[in-house]
Amino acid sequence: MGAATDGAPRTTPCWADVTLPDVEAGKRFYGGLFGWTFENGDPEAGPYARALHEGAEVAALAPKPDGRMPTAWCVYFSSPDAEATAERIRAEGGQVVTGPARVGGYGTLLLAADPGGAVFGVWQAAAHRGFGKRGTPGAYGWAEVYTREPAAVDAFYERVFGLTAHDLGKPEGTGEPDRSGEPGEPTESGQGDGFDYAVWTPAGEPLAPENAVGGRAVMNEASFPAAMPAHFLVYFVVADCDEACRAARRLGGRIRREARDSAYGRFAVLTDDQGADFAVVDPTRAVEG
Repeated sequence: MGAATDGAPRTTPCWADVTLPDVEAGKRFYGGLFGWTFENGDPEAGPYARALHEGAEVAALAPKPDGRMPTAWCVYFSSPDAEATAERIRAEGGQVVTGPARVGGYGTLLLAADPGGAVFGVWQAAAHRGFGKRGTPGAYGWAEVYTREPAAVDAFYERVFGLTAHDLGKPEGTGEPDRSGEPGEPTESGQGDGFDYAVWTPAGEPLAPENAVGGRAVMNEASFPAAMPAHFLVYFVVADCDEACRAARRLGGRIRREARDSAYGRFAVLTDDQGADFAVVDPTRAVEG
């Protein structure tokens, strides 16, 4: 699919946080799972608990201000101008849920939903630049959106964030499925018959692992209940996927999808002890095929 970016800024996922009923319980779970330590956020930035791994900021835990809100992880895309991004979101069929709102001297935040209903964040950095590290054990690794409206969602992220969606199920310009092992990331939906997955890169950048920004998967009827809404899945890198699964169980979490091998590492989809889904991946366990 060709990107109609119209000058949209280059972007990348720059932050992730989880909204929980009990932040102290969240500290125990994620501290035990990833070795995170925590610092209370500046009151100016809200009742955040900042998560650190070896001294670098990797995520945050926030209390749910309203019991009706989902217990869920949220990924934030970078933007040099949150107001302009909000205008693009509305113009391209999305919905601005909250903001843009200035968060003290740290930056400007907004929450939005894409045309398929998946919620994501936008962050215009000031003092807080985002992840202190990524792609290493204990830190953010990848994010992908699960949707029932792939065409509309691909076009949305292209036009709002200046991305190109590379369909790994069908090589561009053909109607045949691609079995060549193009670069991408692990995906909860797997890569069997009917595989429909896209990788986003900045417009003009070739499809290669170093250029990948995120992914898009399709929610099929066989794997996803009709009541499950569109959503983002956030992956964290671990040194041992199987040990992470055992640790999650010991800490009161659940395994939503058992560990499996992929060309991008061994990964599993987990649920924390309060109901938030996320994934873990050990990229050193990549397999051929």
